[in-house]
Amino acid sequence: MKKFLLSSFVIATLALTGCSKDDNPTPVVATCNDGVQNGDETGIDCGGSACEPCSVQAQKDGIIASQDDPDLDPLDLKGNVTADVCLTNDTVWILSGPLSVKAGATLCIEPGTTIKAVAGGTNVYVVIEQGAKINAAGTAASPIKFTSNAANPRSGDWGGILLIGKAPISGGGTATTEVVDLTYGGTTPNDNSGVMKYVEASYTGARINGDKEFNGITFYGVGSETVIENLAVFYGDDDAYEWFGGTVNVKNLMAVNIKDDMFDWTQGWTGTATNLYGLREANFTSITEDPRGLEGDGNLDGNSPGDSGQSNPTINGLVLINGAAVEFSDMIKVRRGSGLTLTNAYVAFANASAKAADFIDLTDSKGDAKGSSVNISVVGDSSTGLDIADNKTTAGAIINVTDGTTPTVSRDLFNWTGYIFE
Repeated sequence: MKKFLLSSFVIATLALTGCSKDDNPTPVVATCNDGVQNGDETGIDCGGSACEPCSVQAQKDGIIASQDDPDLDPLDLKGNVTADVCLTNDTVWILSGPLSVKAGATLCIEPGTTIKAVAGGTNVYVVIEQGAKINAAGTAASPIKFTSNAANPRSGDWGGILLIGKAPISGGGTATTEVVDLTYGGTTPNDNSGVMKYVEASYTGARINGDKEFNGITFYGVGSETVIENLAVFYGDDDAYEWFGGTVNVKNLMAVNIKDDMFDWTQGWTGTATNLYGLREANFTSITEDPRGLEGDGNLDGNSPGDSGQSNPTINGLVLINGAAVEFSDMIKVRRGSGLTLTNAYVAFANASAKAADFIDLTDSKGDAKGSSVNISVVGDSSTGLDIADNKTTAGAIINVTDGTTPTVSRDLFNWTGYIFE
């Protein structure tokens, strides 16, 4: 009996002692610097009554407003750029949607940067809007490359690059871009949309429909203070380059395996191009309705023949070579009120299978070229099968064709691309 009473007493005492500890726990003190969430912290070393507030993770909102903005995401690049930001060369950037640089902002792209576009067709592109700038100053050793992210890339995987300025267009005033519905044109001939040097764009030219297509690089009303040098477009589904008005000058442009036109202008472009080089390889088989080496219109689609300020560019240095059995409609086509001063040009076929419907054609059902403003001097290589006498002229035009075998623009200008010529 005594042993039982003693045991009961000990058990009761232990129970009371345990309850006392549970009712009065030792407080856990927040340290704010131990890498552990303790005390009343709401995060690790932050929040609660003793520590600094926890930082709030910024959320994506489609606007890129700073270099550390979460929308400036290398794995998901898209949105409206409203501040100066830079695409760095320490990562590959995945362009997943429209990247629109707004007025007052500059998009910097470091030399050696690669941007891979998701194969999203017309919803993936880069546009530099009126009042914005691009600073894409690559080098021969470290070019900037835009390409497709597809496992098996092909032309038309993504849109391309658009520069939109305030320089004049034919007829004056402004207009709306063929794609993306933005305003271009104006009264500022020396407008500045920035710098593009040593830049490649591949697998571009997504098509909305037969009348609305992206090009590799498109210049909408771009002004003469813009610097455009050493560009290359490969495997474009529409044109490699197209100018809609503007006064921009360009230098050392290459176009390879382009489904439609290599170099195309309309709506009042009056700039100077130095050293254009376009070619189709022998294995190129893509077919479009009327592909050309050069295509020049004075006014948009020939619908405004009375416009003032129609196209009248100068080209000094041109090589056009067709090596494909797919027929070019014309090697050189100038029409619809456009003038052209062309010097130091060379046109040829690369083999006996290549062909073109016309060598030079200045006529069109919607209006011929402006003959009094056309002066063409070109070397045609008849040894390749090109018919250098196949010229359709118009009143007042000057066309001087000589037979020769020596290209007038050196391939060495494009060594920076790594392209191996056939």
